[in-house]
Amino acid sequence: MRKIIETDKAPAPAGAYSQGVRAGQTLYISGQLPIRPDRAPLDDMGFAAQARQAIANMLGVLDAAGGSPADLVRVSAYICGVENWPAFNDVYGAMLGDARPARTVVPVAELHYGYLVEVDAVAMLGQGG
Repeated sequence: MRKIIETDKAPAPAGAYSQGVRAGQTLYISGQLPIRPDRAPLDDMGFAAQARQAIANMLGVLDAAGGSPADLVRVSAYICGVENWPAFNDVYGAMLGDARPARTVVPVAELHYGYLVEVDAVAMLGQGG
């Protein structure tokens, strides 16, 4: 069974993709940029603020599917500038708490619209997490 996840807790897709897709108990969350759900500009465009917004969007899609951070099994983060890795770790740790999914952080040269971070994730729902 495949179900498209749509929520106003994350920005609406700007292309031919879904915010999330649930296939059975697995939830695939599309890459989330640091765009507010209402698409208003962030007050602070620093790296930490962008990381908080991108992670909040990811968690919004997860919540809309009935999940919580404990259900995350894999997170990938794409960050502009390896020097931003410590700041990403700080924000990520604060927002995910004790959830410790497998994770990859990939330094990249640039992201769409000049943003500094993008995150995507996979979660297993209905596991009692």
